Amino acid sequence: MVTASRADLPGATPGPGPAGTIIETEALVPGLIHRMRFVAPAIARKRRAGQFILLRVDADGERIPLTIADADPNEGTLTIVWQVVGLTTSKLAQLRAGDRLLDVAGPLGLPTHIEPWGRVACVCGGIGTAPMYPIAQALRAAGNEVDTIIGARTKDLLILGGEMAQASDRVLFCTDDGSLGYHGFVSGLLDERIAAGERYGHVFAIGPVPMMKATVAVAKKHGIAATVSLNPVMVDGTGMCGGCRVTVNAETKFCCVDGPEFDGWGVDFDELQKRLASYREYERRALEAHDCRIGLGGR
Repeated sequence: MVTASRADLPGATPGPGPAGTIIETEALVPGLIHRMRFVAPAIARKRRAGQFILLRVDADGERIPLTIADADPNEGTLTIVWQVVGLTTSKLAQLRAGDRLLDVAGPLGLPTHIEPWGRVACVCGGIGTAPMYPIAQALRAAGNEVDTIIGARTKDLLILGGEMAQASDRVLFCTDDGSLGYHGFVSGLLDERIAAGERYGHVFAIGPVPMMKATVAVAKKHGIAATVSLNPVMVDGTGMCGGCRVTVNAETKFCCVDGPEFDGWGVDFDELQKRLASYREYERRALEAHDCRIGLGGR
């Protein structure tokens, strides 16, 4: 694991700026989903598909885990994609090119387990498309044929379709409202394709917990092993705080050191959903207090 902080920034790294410097930002879905590329040469050289970072925006902020969506080891940069869901992700969305992240630690977590399964299905829901991107690239590089299914509530919330098209052999879209592609959920489309004769050696699913639970249920019904990537509350990234514990195959696991990817058949999704929901009220209050300070001229 490599850490970078402002304490060692000036002149510490080559490339387009000191570690933590933001190169560019982009609103993939204005006000909701954002993409950022920033300088982190040591992490960019070591990261592998499935791994993540912990970052802090400022000294008063919390650490948040974000999967590395892409990396350029030659340029020394990382790319992250996130959805605004609370105070820290809201602050992150306010940063612009030239600003600096306070500190970044990574790469963390175990890399994605890749095998030559033959044909695999990568099933993404919402922001889950971002962490799936490097996995699809790695699966294809290992000789697998990759079918990607991307879902969102409406067509305006679908992201990274072009990138996934390059990383996959075929891409299929789903929308809850039928505004683009299959009218329904990603799990429904996967079920229909398998029932129609498509043969997959493995299924990967990343997205909201209910979506992963439903997708794993479809894979299990057809006897196909499934891998999911979990993103619970995480504090230190070393397995010490216990905040990211999940139950997999009746055993306690810690996402930061044992994951973030697990055997989907064995994950207790109901327990995970309850743990995630327990922090929503705190996030809402923190975000409302932050917005109030901005309105008064403070930050």
